[in-house]
Amino acid sequence: MACFLASAFLLALQTYAAPPELVQAGFDITLDPMDLDSGLPANVSGEVPSSPPPGTSKRAPHSIIIGVRKGGTRALLEMLDIHPEVAAAATEVHFFDWDENYAKGFEWYRELMPYSYPHQITVEKTPGYFTSALAPERICAMNSSIKLLLILRDPAERVISDYTQVYFNRLENHKPVQAIENLLVRNGALNIRYKAIQRSLYDIHMHNWLRYFPLEQIHIVDGDALIRDPLPELQKVERFLNLPPRIVSSNFYFNQTKGFYCIRSDGRERCLHESKGRPHPAVNSTVLQQLRSYLQEHNRTFFRLVKRTFDWQ
Repeated sequence: MACFLASAFLLALQTYAAPPELVQAGFDITLDPMDLDSGLPANVSGEVPSSPPPGTSKRAPHSIIIGVRKGGTRALLEMLDIHPEVAAAATEVHFFDWDENYAKGFEWYRELMPYSYPHQITVEKTPGYFTSALAPERICAMNSSIKLLLILRDPAERVISDYTQVYFNRLENHKPVQAIENLLVRNGALNIRYKAIQRSLYDIHMHNWLRYFPLEQIHIVDGDALIRDPLPELQKVERFLNLPPRIVSSNFYFNQTKGFYCIRSDGRERCLHESKGRPHPAVNSTVLQQLRSYLQEHNRTFFRLVKRTFDWQ
C-alpha cells in the first residue's frame, strides 16, 4: 500500500522532495565530491554505439545493485556482466538518490541504460541508493516488483575502505588529509557522526528498504565471500535473477600481484581499476575495537531483520 500511494504521487509530481521527517542522521548521507570513486569501469557493457544493434532497445532496469558503497558493487557488476543475458549500465546514474537527477524524469533515466535484446535483463548499480532515505520509495514507485541486489562486507572493514578511497581521492586532488583515527574519534569518544560509520549502520538503512520491499526481493551478496571465491556468490545471484547458469569457474583467475580475482571472458582477461583493492592503513587497535564494539549491536539487529548471519568481527 505504501508503494502504491507513492506511485500515484510520484507520477503526478516527478520533482518529489524529501519530507523533513525522513531526512535524519543515518538515513540520508550526502556525498562530498571527494567521496566519489574516481575509478572507471574496466569493461562494462552499456556504451552508446553510433547506431543501436538491430532488435535492441533501452529499457528500465530489471534489477538494481543498490549498494553498499565500498562493499564490492563494481566487482559484482563486472562479474555479473560476464553473463550473456545481462546488459549492465556503464556508469553510476544516481537517479533515485540525487534530487537534481530525479527531477529530470524517468525518460532521462531510461536513456542512460544500455541497449539490450528482449532476452536480456538490464542491471544498474548506484551504491548510494542503499543509504538514501528516498531511493526505496522512488524505486518502488517505478517498479514495485523489481529485484534488488545488495552486496555487504564486514562493516568495520567497510569504514576503513571508505576512508581509504576518500584519502587517495584527496591526495590526487591536492587536498589536505587526516589520519583515520582523527576522524573516528572526537573528544575521546567514537565519532558516530562520521559519514563512513553511518554508512555501515546496515540495520538502519535496511529497515527503510523493508518498508517498501519484501525481503524476498532483496538478495544480499556476501562481499567478503565474493572476494575469497566469486563463483558461489554469483551462482546465487543467477538463481535469484532467474538467469540460466552461464558463469563458470574458468571465468575467474587469481591475480597474485593484485591479490584478488580477475575476470576472464570472451578470450580476454581484465582486472578491476587500480583504485580498487588499495591497501588499508593500519588503525590503532584501541580505536578499531571501539568501532567494532559500537557496530556489534547494529549487526545483531541487521541479522534479525534479514534472517541470516555473517562472519563479521
